Parts: sequence; C-alpha cells; structure tokens
Amino acid sequence: MFDALKVKDECVEWIRDFFEKNGKGCNAVVGISGGKDSSVTAALCVEALGKDRVIGVLMPQGEQADIDMAYLLVKTLGIKYYEVNIKSAVDSLIGAMPDDLKISEQSRVNLPPRIRMSALYAVSQSVNGRVANTCNLSEDWVGYATRYGDAAGDFSPLSHLTVTEIKQIGHLLGLPSQLVEKTPIDGLCGKTDEENLGFTYAELDIYIRTGEIADKAKKELIDRRHAANLFKLQLMPSFRYEDK
Repeated sequence: MFDALKVKDECVEWIRDFFEKNGKGCNAVVGISGGKDSSVTAALCVEALGKDRVIGVLMPQGEQADIDMAYLLVKTLGIKYYEVNIKSAVDSLIGAMPDDLKISEQSRVNLPPRIRMSALYAVSQSVNGRVANTCNLSEDWVGYATRYGDAAGDFSPLSHLTVTEIKQIGHLLGLPSQLVEKTPIDGLCGKTDEENLGFTYAELDIYIRTGEIADKAKKELIDRRHAANLFKLQLMPSFRYEDK
C-alpha cells in the first residue's frame, strides 16, 4: 500500500540532504511546464528548502497554449521565475545545419528539450543553482524522455515514483487539481503521452508495481519499449584502459 505522506516526507528530507552535501546554500532550479511532474518537484523543493531557494524557469517555444498552467504554479508556490522563449534558439540551430543534411523528424522532436536543458543550466549557473530532473518512473520505464534533454539534471526527486503515486503526492501537497490531473502532453508533437505510447499510465503503473496487465499486446509493447530504452538509464559505456 502506497503511503503518500510517508514518501512525501522522506523525499523532502532527501532533497534537504542532497543540498546539504552537494550545494549548501544553493537554489533548486526547476523547469516549469505546468504539468504534474514539474509542479510536484517544485512543491517538494519549496517544502524542503523554502520558496526563496526555488527558482522556476518557463521555456515556451513560441506560443504555448497551456502556459497559463505554468503561471498558476509559480503563483501558487510564490516562487521567483524566469521566462526564456527557446523558439529562436531552436530555429537558429536548425537553420545552421548544412543544406545537404536532411534533419530527421526525431531530431526535430528532441531538439527543443535539449535546448531547454541548456537554458536551465545557463540559469542555474547564474543563480548558484542545482537543476532538478523532473522525470518519473513510468516515463523512464518506457524511454519516454529525451536523453540529455529532460532526462538530465543534478538531482531527481521523482524518478522512482510512478505517475499514479506522484498524483497522490501532488494532492497531498495541496497543489491545484488542474495541475495534478492535467492531461500529460509531451510538448513535442502535440499528442498526449498516452496517444503516443499506446497504453495508459494507469495500466503501465500497475504493471510496473505488480507485473499484472490484462492486455497481452500492451504487455508486449511495454516490454519492448522497456528493453529498447534501458540504455537511457545507464551510464555511458566507456572503454577501460588498464596500465599493466
């Protein structure tokens, strides 16, 4: 049985301990999308460090239809924030590519989150910060994160918690329901996460925690995605030279 209060309190203490050891007096820098993950991460950091040590970074790419949710979060938490529009940076980099190089669709989709991570670190290193990774276990399990994009960071409060569990913590933290229950959209191709994945987070979360899933085709899809994307969760392979 998941004890949201116990896990929330333990996570808050873990964040405090991380900053005590890895950035005493530093600020937590959180990329704010207005979804449950960035909302819960920011709220946990506020409880752990105080709102004066948490800085949000909003990073729309041109017009962002749901940016009002990001504004709602920073207002609710009372945290300082910066807004960095990444559209010109993305367009400039794509425009700088050689004419004879055909940019793949996957490259176009993954470039914005990688630019966002560059922006986050630019802010973080300017405000004595540590960057929060906002990925969760459900997304990581099936590789639904951009390597060196949203999968990067200095500390990760949610990477061992499922979407279902994070929602429980979000409600416990008193966050507005529209933030916790907001339909997850990847912000890359315009589809919801579940449309892209082919199964719901509820189905995935039960499978992760219990190994149970009724639909055999969905089980095979989840297993295939998990196996294909394990490399994202592992350290980069490196040749080990030993001077004998």
